[in-house]
Amino acid sequence: MDSVEQKYRRIRIDLQRGGLALTLIFITGTLWYRLVEQWHWLDAVYMTVITLTTVGYGEIQPLGDRGRIFTIALILAGVITIGYIVNRFTEALIEGYFIEGRRLRQQKKLVESLTEHFILCGFGRIGRQIATEFAVEGTPFVVIDASSEQVKIAQTEGYSAVQADATLDATLIEMGVEKAACLVAALPSDAENLYIILSAKSLNPKIRAIARASNEEAVQKLQRAGADKVISPYITGAKRMAAAALRPQVMDFMDGIMTSDRSFYMEEFLIDAKTCPVAGLSVREARLRSQSGALVLAIRRQDDTLIVGPTGETMLMAQDLLICMGTADQLRVLNRILDPLTPRIDRF
Repeated sequence: MDSVEQKYRRIRIDLQRGGLALTLIFITGTLWYRLVEQWHWLDAVYMTVITLTTVGYGEIQPLGDRGRIFTIALILAGVITIGYIVNRFTEALIEGYFIEGRRLRQQKKLVESLTEHFILCGFGRIGRQIATEFAVEGTPFVVIDASSEQVKIAQTEGYSAVQADATLDATLIEMGVEKAACLVAALPSDAENLYIILSAKSLNPKIRAIARASNEEAVQKLQRAGADKVISPYITGAKRMAAAALRPQVMDFMDGIMTSDRSFYMEEFLIDAKTCPVAGLSVREARLRSQSGALVLAIRRQDDTLIVGPTGETMLMAQDLLICMGTADQLRVLNRILDPLTPRIDRF
């Protein structure tokens, strides 16, 4: 099924072709009356206009059999062409394609202005929940879905959404994949998610790619395709259900910091040697806990080494990723400490 954008473009092309055909007919008629019938230019133009519009004022000058036959052909060509243009124009008005075209142009300008944004492929049950979390966090993102119904739902909820095939390189390029920070492939089909990851990584090797998978085999294939993280809702859901049964208090705590109405947050901070004053200091020397109240839960080194529960002697090195927990106010203070020159957008 064609998307609304494809229908709009097709009608626009049809109207352009109709306009071009009418122009050629007008030029042909004018040249005939001027060169063959030897009329003045003004008379030739006037005769062509009243003939094409079927006004019926009659002949300006007497015509022979040849001229009348040509005039009949000109009337038929004009009626058919003008009727075609009116038909396409009326359809465009009734279906709202002109309004849709204006919305598409505005949306295209918005996407072109985005940088370091997220691309969400798929707006099903999982995709919708992902979009909700992105919106809560204040993350700029755009939704791609092949279903016109899902796109309308996304737009109704206030999201930038496009009806297109996310597996195509052209679609990802149009959504600014080369400037995007992250792509999430949340389609129900493992094969489509695989195509999306391959395309995204080939167009932007630095993009962080997250993929949905239905089973362990798909997880492995998506990882080999270049996905930075692969999540199976079924496997993850089963593990969470088991954890809820075995360790209910731990799960209650984790749910409490993951829900949208939480009082505690978890956030990650990158230590930039150029702007971070604590780079090269130990955790004790940096005094992050005493200054902000936030807790450093773990440190991810540049070589992917994960240090869980860093001690006071643990060194804070350039390009370390700090995984921290605290209240909104505590994390704001910690952000100002770690990156005083380029404060982050307030998302808490």
